[in-house]
Amino acid sequence: MIAIVDYGVGNLFSLCSSLKKIGADAVVTSEKNTIENADKIILPGVGAFADAAEKLRLSGLDEVVKAQAKAGKYMMGICLGMQMLFEKSYEYGCYEGLGLLKGNVVAMKGVIDEKLKIPHIGWNALHFTKPHFLFKYIKEGDHAYFVHSYYATDCEDSVIATAEYGKHVTAAVAKDNVLGCQFHPEKSGDVGLAILRAFCEVKG
Repeated sequence: MIAIVDYGVGNLFSLCSSLKKIGADAVVTSEKNTIENADKIILPGVGAFADAAEKLRLSGLDEVVKAQAKAGKYMMGICLGMQMLFEKSYEYGCYEGLGLLKGNVVAMKGVIDEKLKIPHIGWNALHFTKPHFLFKYIKEGDHAYFVHSYYATDCEDSVIATAEYGKHVTAAVAKDNVLGCQFHPEKSGDVGLAILRAFCEVKG
């Protein structure tokens, strides 16, 4: 069973529907015991980093997620959920992340070409930087759907894919059992479903 962590941020049910479409047993939950008993964990998220991080802490699920990840359980962060895996975010201040991956989250503004719109919204090709099981059913250059104004940096050790948007921005990360996608697999059509399928199949 895959636990989709519900801490009051994001449309979790489209993600749950996508997982069920590929035959996965998935549940949206805020229950500690359910998360602890799950085979895998997905940490979703949309909106502002500070608000999401606070909600996760207030729910007490931050410690549950960290403990499960450190115990070796496979987990995937999606969009803001991926950003929260890192050490810090500089979105309207400086805020602590979960610290499961080395790196920081910074603004795209001032870094990419000023002619490009922010937030970055739309379909972009994935460029693999390392082989990874998440990509077993897709190919170099396949497109995924992004919606974000901030991106992960100082995280070279964990980057497995980038996307081109004025510069190469982090698209997917992985370090041992901790994975993340800046894009939305649940909004990325067959490519996204293929990535979710690969995640569901990995044995941990």
